[in-house]
Amino acid sequence: MITVRELGPDDWETWRDLRLAALAEAPDAFHSRLTDWLGAGEREWRDRLAAPGRYLVVEVGGRPAGQVVAVPPDGDGVADLIALWVAPHARGGDAATALVDAVLDRAAGWGARTLALHVVIGNDRAAAFYRRLGFVDRGVVERPDGISETRMDRPVGRPAPRC
Repeated sequence: MITVRELGPDDWETWRDLRLAALAEAPDAFHSRLTDWLGAGEREWRDRLAAPGRYLVVEVGGRPAGQVVAVPPDGDGVADLIALWVAPHARGGDAATALVDAVLDRAAGWGARTLALHVVIGNDRAAAFYRRLGFVDRGVVERPDGISETRMDRPVGRPAPRC
């Protein structure tokens, strides 16, 4: 069984454990680095979960197996999906799609017209996954740290195609 739930500051240990696993397993996929968060204490993790956005976890069989952040629009009608990661044991099923669906639901609730995200160049599996869900490539963006990403987006308000 796959479920998605929203986390709050009291769920900081769940978020911490997944985020550290994500940063260790896929170090080039995120803006943050594992070393940025290894020494973080409870206060930093609670503060992260209190920041703007919705912090979502997917559970597979009752076990946390992935995470994503849904960021509300800044008045431009574009919500963002950031930091999606699914543990290797849960990949290939519907866990990632469930997270994207949950972000689309949040974006629709905020009145967003578009959901945008970035994929690091070379992460072909992730880019192909997002394309299957209706995201369209919008061009390359250079991060301040010199890593290139493809910006992708799709309309909000219609369900993601099933993979």
